[in-house]
Amino acid sequence: MDFQVIVLAGGFSKTLVPLVSKDVPKALLPVANRPVLSYVLELLEQNDLKNAIVVVEGETAALLISSWISSTFIDRLNVEVTAVPEDVGTAGALRAIDHRLTAKDILVVSGDLVSEIPPGAVAAAHRRHDAVVTAMLCSVPVSGPSDSGSSGAKDKAKKTGRYNIVGLDPTKQFLLHIAAGAEVDKDIRVQKSILRAVGQMEIRADLMDAHMYAFNRSVLQDVLNQKETFQSLRRDLLPYLVRSQLRSELLSNGAQSEEYGNGKDALQNSKILLSQLLANASTPSFHEIYALGLAGSAPISRKTHKCCVYIANKSKYCARLNSIQAFSDINRDVVGDANHLSGYTFSAHNNIIHSAAVLGSKTTVGPQCMVGEGSQMGDKCSVKKSVIGRHCRIGSNVKIVNSVVMNHVTIGDGCSIQGSIICSNVQLQERAVLRDCQVGAGFVVTAGSEYKGESLAKKEKQ
Repeated sequence: MDFQVIVLAGGFSKTLVPLVSKDVPKALLPVANRPVLSYVLELLEQNDLKNAIVVVEGETAALLISSWISSTFIDRLNVEVTAVPEDVGTAGALRAIDHRLTAKDILVVSGDLVSEIPPGAVAAAHRRHDAVVTAMLCSVPVSGPSDSGSSGAKDKAKKTGRYNIVGLDPTKQFLLHIAAGAEVDKDIRVQKSILRAVGQMEIRADLMDAHMYAFNRSVLQDVLNQKETFQSLRRDLLPYLVRSQLRSELLSNGAQSEEYGNGKDALQNSKILLSQLLANASTPSFHEIYALGLAGSAPISRKTHKCCVYIANKSKYCARLNSIQAFSDINRDVVGDANHLSGYTFSAHNNIIHSAAVLGSKTTVGPQCMVGEGSQMGDKCSVKKSVIGRHCRIGSNVKIVNSVVMNHVTIGDGCSIQGSIICSNVQLQERAVLRDCQVGAGFVVTAGSEYKGESLAKKEKQ
């Protein structure tokens, strides 16, 4: 049986407030005027993975996503949307559908992934090594521009985020150490016993866990059932599998007593700082060591499991919409250098102005911009490196730079919007000025007001 595909689409993510709303869960947030989930589903379709279960946190979000999928992918994909309780996390979501997992191997993909990397490459690496888990790692995305109000050559330096610390074997096929989340910012300590088992380890801080995993189903189900407190695949389950991979090997060699010596001194002595790790080029690779034994003696039979990685080519685009900054960055990229992912044909001016959009006299739309269907702009407007959604009404003398404007937004005369995200049905009255702001759905920005670095949203009715 082929891989069973599970897409984890999340729900109304708290980290994306005020972009998400009661009508727009995370999976339906727009990237170049298309829901971010469409990029994952089309990637599956392009790779002939026509059957998938989309797991959504919360009944309301599930209904919205199911309705959109039914109207968009009818006769294209066989997608089943299933709801799980809110805030259960990625591991909790898989645990909740445990009874639905039936194939030998499971391919788990995050619904916020925008990528051109074929899932089949991850699946092939997983099968080739008969692994328990194979994680896709890609280059850490560059975040920016940091001065979101500027454009062109005046952009300040873009910043590279810090996502994971990973340890790889010399062949870069096996995952030997991983730190994620809060662990990334702590002093990194690696147990001596790991080095004995591996012989050589390469530490990387330039790779991001893309949240595309291939799992052995039976192992996945066993761990999820035994470790009921595990909520996150990245922070709980994956590090556990990596640690137990090496522990299993050490146990078979009677090394447990050193690994877990008595007392505080033994614990301290069993670890060394990352800065003290020195690679030895003559050390055999990880798989050779585990076949031969730690001392290089005669081969011995070991019960271990493999945690593998597929490292994507740097030239391939890969990013996750898991923060407000990422939302801006991905929208910028998909109408910019990665516009081949947008699904649209760009004009000779490197932009997209829908044929049903109307532009006033002396209004300019620069490169790396998109203006959606039915939107109207008055005279003497300027749009640079921005996405404008569908059916917006924009007055005259409006400046929009490095921003995302969603659907049905009304912008009065003389407004200035820089480095901001304007959600659907927002009204900006005349001469409003926004810089580095997020404005939630339906909010009204009063005439002449100025905001910088603010998150503006309507108060939810109790």
